[in-house]
Amino acid sequence: MNKKITIPQLVILGLMTAILLLMAYTPLGYLNIGPLAITFNVIPVAIAAITVGPLGGAIAGGVFGLTSFLQCIGVGGTSAMGVILFGINPVFAFVQRFVPRVLDGFLLGYLFRIVRRFSNVSLACMVTGFFSAFLNTLFFMSALIFLFGNTEYMQELIGGKNIILFVCGFVGINAVFEMAASTIITGAVGLALYKARFVPAAGKAVGTTRTA
Repeated sequence: MNKKITIPQLVILGLMTAILLLMAYTPLGYLNIGPLAITFNVIPVAIAAITVGPLGGAIAGGVFGLTSFLQCIGVGGTSAMGVILFGINPVFAFVQRFVPRVLDGFLLGYLFRIVRRFSNVSLACMVTGFFSAFLNTLFFMSALIFLFGNTEYMQELIGGKNIILFVCGFVGINAVFEMAASTIITGAVGLALYKARFVPAAGKAVGTTRTA
């Protein structure tokens, strides 16, 4: 597999970055419900990981993470939780918002390559889309609990509940909706880009152009 980033891949990466910025500074990217928000920004991150690989996914994830952090200070919208966390510890707030998104995009690049070796491109894109939302939620909540779990704010939110039950109840339908939307949209867009030859060819195990 060619490890160099091609011009078409750079075009897609630039487009995904532009879409992420557009979604961050318009109502398109977030649907705020209480302290959390349903985010569609995981989709461009997944597309970048599919077309460019781990590096592209990490770059797109970094853009997502940066715009998410800026919401803590009211740039590109306001995150109710982000404002509170920024007030508690600005450095931890940056880490909690930025690092999980970079890690998410980076891992997605490898995930797509692995799944693609054992399945068709359509399924690989859908799996990547699903895990884009799943890992984003997992890493985001893990960082939240690890960095802010002992704060008064988080203790009030947890309310003496088991951590796992708290996380499941806290993310609730938001995470389910994100995973469903990311799976479907990433699968469709990824397949279209594959047919347009924007997605790199797979290894020998799946060297044909079949998609079914």
